[in-house]
Amino acid sequence: MVDIFYPLQWIADKLTYEVFGIMPATHLAASVNFIIYDVLKIFVLLSVMIFAVSYIRTYITPEKTRKVLGGKTGLHYHLIASLIGAVSPFCSCSSVPLFIGFVEAGIPLGVTFSFLITSPLVNEAAVAVLWATIGLKATVIYVVSGIVLGVLGGYVIGVLKLERYVEDFVYKIKVGKQTNEQESLTIKERTDLAIESVKDIMGRVWIYVIIGVTIGGIFHGYAPEGILEKYAGKDNLLAVPIAVLIGIPLYSNVMGMIPIVESLIGKGLPIGTSLAFLMSVTAVSLPEMIILKKVLKKELIAIFVLIVTLSIIFTGYLFNILL
Repeated sequence: MVDIFYPLQWIADKLTYEVFGIMPATHLAASVNFIIYDVLKIFVLLSVMIFAVSYIRTYITPEKTRKVLGGKTGLHYHLIASLIGAVSPFCSCSSVPLFIGFVEAGIPLGVTFSFLITSPLVNEAAVAVLWATIGLKATVIYVVSGIVLGVLGGYVIGVLKLERYVEDFVYKIKVGKQTNEQESLTIKERTDLAIESVKDIMGRVWIYVIIGVTIGGIFHGYAPEGILEKYAGKDNLLAVPIAVLIGIPLYSNVMGMIPIVESLIGKGLPIGTSLAFLMSVTAVSLPEMIILKKVLKKELIAIFVLIVTLSIIFTGYLFNILL
């Protein structure tokens, strides 16, 4: 099979051994080579993936989302919401206006949560970096799991009828009519928007990528082989829930966390345990819960965290069995 990233590995080798003059088969060489290669590979895949998804996103307007999901119930609408979440830009700071907009549009609470759960877990940037670091198979399983978590988590919240735990003022807000200017864009305009999206996202995440890869590279070069497998391997049944509980209070950009997770996997931490840790940092981070407290009562936040945490732990065990 042809390694499409071979040119990047050639550049990394050239810089490490010839330009920097670092002796091969040393801890320093392993770290530096890892850092150069991963940064190049992540930046390439990130740019391509952001462009592709951003172009597709120009066809998904807020008004279309309202028409498709507004007032609808049923498991397939949770799936649609999760799929929309997977191709939508999302961060903690946008969770409140997104939530209000969905509720105001008449989208059921459970369907709204399917979107909110999947959106931070699965996005073009995370997919690109995961693909670059842990491979296509594990990335596909991660994406499918993120969407399934969104569907099931939102469905359970919908079945429990928890609307009473949404702050009263949310139902009284009118966010205004959305326009459909995106529908009349030309191919060139859509391309220009996609390019701007690449510049914008890359401009915001490149430093996190470099920091994360550097930390991962140091661990990759200097940590003893198998040290994590010894203490947190598949035989340790508590490793997955412990990893999830450690991840929940953390606040970190997912772009910086993925290279670190890659390095943990390389040193023997099972993929399921590693990805469960990553998902907990991304999906149920403490900062996002604090922000959502503005529109949700503590009972709903507690139920949301419990459902997603248990789902992630189950997914971690499943990954460890499958991978």
